[in-house]
Amino acid sequence: MATTSHASIKSRDGVSTLVDRWPLLGQRRPLVIYLCAIVALDLVAIMVFASATEFRWRDVGTFAALMACGAVCIEATRRLGMPAGVSRDLLSAWWLPVALLLPPVYALFAPIVLQVLLQVRVRATVLHRRVFSSAAIGLAGCAASMLFHWFVQDPLLLSRGSGLAIIYAVAAALLFSLLNIALIAIAAHMANPDITWREVLWDRESVLLDIVELCLGVTVSIACGLNLALLLFALPPVVLLQRSLLHAQLQAAARTDAKTGLLNAAAWQREADTEIVRARRTGDALALLIIDIDHFKRVNDAHGHLVGDQVLAGVAATLRSQLRDYDVVGRFGGEEFVVLLPGADVHEARQVAERLRTRIGHMAIPADDALVKVTISAGVALMSVHGDELIDLLAAADLALYRAKELGRDRVCIPAVQPQPRALPEDTAS
Repeated sequence: MATTSHASIKSRDGVSTLVDRWPLLGQRRPLVIYLCAIVALDLVAIMVFASATEFRWRDVGTFAALMACGAVCIEATRRLGMPAGVSRDLLSAWWLPVALLLPPVYALFAPIVLQVLLQVRVRATVLHRRVFSSAAIGLAGCAASMLFHWFVQDPLLLSRGSGLAIIYAVAAALLFSLLNIALIAIAAHMANPDITWREVLWDRESVLLDIVELCLGVTVSIACGLNLALLLFALPPVVLLQRSLLHAQLQAAARTDAKTGLLNAAAWQREADTEIVRARRTGDALALLIIDIDHFKRVNDAHGHLVGDQVLAGVAATLRSQLRDYDVVGRFGGEEFVVLLPGADVHEARQVAERLRTRIGHMAIPADDALVKVTISAGVALMSVHGDELIDLLAAADLALYRAKELGRDRVCIPAVQPQPRALPEDTAS
């Protein structure tokens, strides 16, 4: 599929390219169209609802109070930072009350305010991501607000304990969550079609977090409807929960390679050491693969580092999709990846490596009106055959990888030379 040209970080004369200044132009064309369509729809919704809404000082005051709480949350967690990529927060605790208690136009404005604060005060990221996030959250909040106000004419019924109003509030919160997740997931899948829908949608942790956000949003809505001053009591626990959530995400980010989402070298080594100790204790088989992208430097030289990063991400996504949940996969540096296969014997290890080689060979990354294809070479080492320590297995797999490259690349090799048995002590030798 033809897409807008990707370029390297710097052009050869040192001047930034157009793609560097406007990263959106470096994305896949369907993704660009989708992002622009969502943002355009959000702008149309803002104009339509703003022209049809009677702005009242009471509503403006409530909106300002909720945005102030969101700003306090952002400032309170600013020193922690925010992990790169898709991260979760609890700002829905303030977006949902806006959607439930105020006319829909306020739900469209709320994410713009807080996303600007996140961009300025926490971490500046690619602008089109912030704009799209604001639009997706705004549209989801607007839809939730319309649903709730359609069935509940007086939002204050929520704070009076009306069971029916609470049920509709929960339904609106669910709609908000589902719609927001769907809009983000479509963009994520368009950005990398090799990622499965299961990876971009829910996992157990995401479901639990969505439930927490739903409960917080409805609870804050009830408190805010009773008295705006009660926000002072709702704010501290939300701040504490958000700090805990971001701390957990930062811990996970410290173990993860930013470009691929796989374990980084240090985290992979810790996980691999644990698996090797377990295999030695139980006597189970275990195999290790070192995978290297063939001629990766040519990709960077011909198409630029942005395309090179997409190739790395595509290979990582393929590895994840083809391996078991308990296999330990990481990026070892540069274009090298490492995989530990607990319970795998020589036949299964070779089968897995060949499957990975075939799938990655069929992968294609669009760039410069062409499709970039790569191949991989892999070296395999087996526990108890090539060593019982991680360093021995890595050395054996690296030797096999070197042999695969000598033989012409795009192949899987296992060391042909087995380790020599240790010599017997002199006093016991015959």
